[in-house]
Amino acid sequence: MNHEHHEGMDMGEHHHEEPVEDSEIKDWKRKTYLSWIFAIPIAILMLSERIFGMSLIPENYLVIVLLVLAFPVVFIFGFQTVKSGFRGLFTFYFNMDSLIALGTVVAYLTGIFSYFNFVSDYSGVSAMIMAFYTTGKYIESIARGRASQEIKKLLELGAKNARILRNREEIEIPISEIQIGNIMIIKPGEKIPTDGVVLKGFSSVDDSMITGESLPVDKKTRDLVIGATINQDGILYVKATKIGKDTFLSHIIELVENAQGTKVPIQKLADKITSIFVPSILIVAILTFAGWWYFGENLSRAIGVGVSVLVIACPCALGLATPTALMVGSGMGAKRGILIRKGEAIQTMKEVKIVVFDKTGTITKGKPEVKVVQSSKRVPEKYLMEIAASIERLSEHSIAKSIVEKAQLRKYKEVKNFMVLRGKGVEGTIGRKKIMIGNSKLMNEHKISLKEFGNSIEKFETLGYTTMIISENNEAIGIIGVADVVKSDSAEAIAMLTSEGYKTIMITGDNERTARAIAREVGISEVIANVLPEDKAKKVEELQKGLSQVQSTSSNLGQSKGMVAFVGDGINDAPALKQSNVGIAMGTGTDIAIESGDLVLVKGSLIGVVQAIKLSKATFKKIKQNLFWAFAYNTIAIPLAIVGLLHPVIAEIAMALSSITVVTNANLLRRTRI
Repeated sequence: MNHEHHEGMDMGEHHHEEPVEDSEIKDWKRKTYLSWIFAIPIAILMLSERIFGMSLIPENYLVIVLLVLAFPVVFIFGFQTVKSGFRGLFTFYFNMDSLIALGTVVAYLTGIFSYFNFVSDYSGVSAMIMAFYTTGKYIESIARGRASQEIKKLLELGAKNARILRNREEIEIPISEIQIGNIMIIKPGEKIPTDGVVLKGFSSVDDSMITGESLPVDKKTRDLVIGATINQDGILYVKATKIGKDTFLSHIIELVENAQGTKVPIQKLADKITSIFVPSILIVAILTFAGWWYFGENLSRAIGVGVSVLVIACPCALGLATPTALMVGSGMGAKRGILIRKGEAIQTMKEVKIVVFDKTGTITKGKPEVKVVQSSKRVPEKYLMEIAASIERLSEHSIAKSIVEKAQLRKYKEVKNFMVLRGKGVEGTIGRKKIMIGNSKLMNEHKISLKEFGNSIEKFETLGYTTMIISENNEAIGIIGVADVVKSDSAEAIAMLTSEGYKTIMITGDNERTARAIAREVGISEVIANVLPEDKAKKVEELQKGLSQVQSTSSNLGQSKGMVAFVGDGINDAPALKQSNVGIAMGTGTDIAIESGDLVLVKGSLIGVVQAIKLSKATFKKIKQNLFWAFAYNTIAIPLAIVGLLHPVIAEIAMALSSITVVTNANLLRRTRI
């Protein structure tokens, strides 16, 4: 059987505050809908009166109606924007909110001052500006997809209760009441409550939810077990050794949190320009107002021109440039099984130079299969599979199941005296013949000669196969090589990445010989083997900094450095997914891995990695185009506003048209082939 032992890996409950559900999307949705409920009547009144010369409400009451309708849009639904904007103005930390806040508040105040005949009323314009801006923020909140529940889901992995021995009686207690030294009883099919050491019993334990590896691990007396893993086929008596924050699961949670917290935020192109754009517009607006007033125009005209500059400069199109492209890109990806969870990944992906792959469940299927069968010259292969399947069908081990599946027998031979041999294999009697199936250690203990199969065993192990030896009456009669199977499209996907200039690396907890064999099969150039789950994130960080030495398939050591995309599917991959510049999770993997990824490949195919890269590049190209058009609009319109050729209402309409242009351009992304 497979007897890999994950020493030092501990896991258990974690006393951690459950994350609060992110309500950002719901909040912006509510503000957007409510804003337009008030803004649409304002738009109708403004257009009918200012454009078509039709007054739907008497002039004496129009200003009051516009002020009343605009107030909740600006000062209730847009309160946070106004607050943030003025804070930025007062602290000289300029952001997009600064122009929005100043433009909307100044426009709104003109409605109040219009009573004194100082200025014309532009209060309705303030509501339209805020409604467009709120819409952009709503779209942006959807695109970012911040609602992440990975910590909550990690917490849910653990067992809820534990069965312990107390005063020689079995009692059931909540997991939170377990103390170090408690003797836990874990029956087949149950989760191990917390980290511990086996005192009595033998069983196979499914570690896949933690390690990501497909083959269960045999556990016997003195072996360490990991909390939240699943006991398969025997009763285990386990002494609790670690609880609470000292467990392996807690450690994984901590790694996810740390990687999440230290990840450098992506600075969007628009953000880099805002610090210069905002104060520049403020200065221009003030100078425009002063110039018009100084050169003989009345105060009303000067304020009107100044407001026009502020309105035309309000970056609604700029605010929509990125989120609309992300929305379209996300929709395109979803149709192809690519989910964009974090909008920042779109920008980051184009800078990626290294693509790191987990092995099991990512490159491979994650299910062991019989790869090769070799029988002795004395027995036919059919007979070998018949007795092997008849014995192994009594075992719950995944390797045993793969042998049974391979044989596809309609009728099994009767087996007596079946026994699991701890850490070695199984045995049983068929007729008068004693059959043993297991590893070389088992055969050596019974002094069974392996001379006939020596070269084959070495060859199979070089290929990374788990080698099962079958003996009959203490004589070896055949061997079976079992291994995980590479996905059919893995080699194709990696070849496409290599042709595009990406460096591909495989990282795995497997031994180097197995890892290199799989890497060669799919065309991966470099390997990092024998990596513990908790160290994967560290290896990714080393690659980012150029500190990690990797083993090439030609045995040469080298260094790699650059922005890293990590592709994985297991819980053990979650910290690495977070640490990487772009985390790509397989949709066929665990929920934790999926929630930790910036991108999710629903179909679990590595071709999706190639498509995701193409989609990311196309989407970011469209974002740059949108930003260009947004700034081009400002470049043309602001001078017209300065010289007094744009009435604030016309400026607001032009601003809306620029937003429409950006949205339309974003939708052209749908024509891109990926």
